Amino acid sequence: MQIDATGCASGIRFIASPNFDERPAGCAISLLVIHNISLPPDEFGGDGVVDLFTNRLDPEAHPYYRAIHGLRVSSHFYIRRTGEIIQFVPCEKRAWHAGESCWQGRDRCNDFSIGIELEGSDSHSFTDSQYGALVELTLELQKAYSIEHIAGHSDIAPGRKTDPGPCFDWERYRAALTAPR
Repeated sequence: MQIDATGCASGIRFIASPNFDERPAGCAISLLVIHNISLPPDEFGGDGVVDLFTNRLDPEAHPYYRAIHGLRVSSHFYIRRTGEIIQFVPCEKRAWHAGESCWQGRDRCNDFSIGIELEGSDSHSFTDSQYGALVELTLELQKAYSIEHIAGHSDIAPGRKTDPGPCFDWERYRAALTAPR
């Protein structure tokens, strides 16, 4: 996998989301935000997340979908429990993943971050395949951009968000990023 000049990763599936816009002029990418998501909640393997990020979520397909139908959200990347990575928005564009957020005194984290969603929830451990894919993707993003910080959604939106949640193993992730290759 490599990240090209437009911010697209080679060798992974790209499904275009309409939920993005331009980053502010001169705003460098410096933050990676880790999330978790599953649709329906705590169910894995379906197309609910893809449908949400592409504005195709059927509000009649599940009772929970009625509450979130009409949301316009996206992420740059989504890592399924199998380790498959899907890209929805080129990294050079601003995906709508962070919402109201602040990191180290800077508001509007979408302006300067890349969002990675892991298929999961606060109550389920993530898979070895997901950690492997996340580490590989992170290393490629660090080669392409001046990523200074990696944070959870809960770190940039405390009190509002809890993901990636208590089951995300930050120590394992960080150790894998610095392990010899």
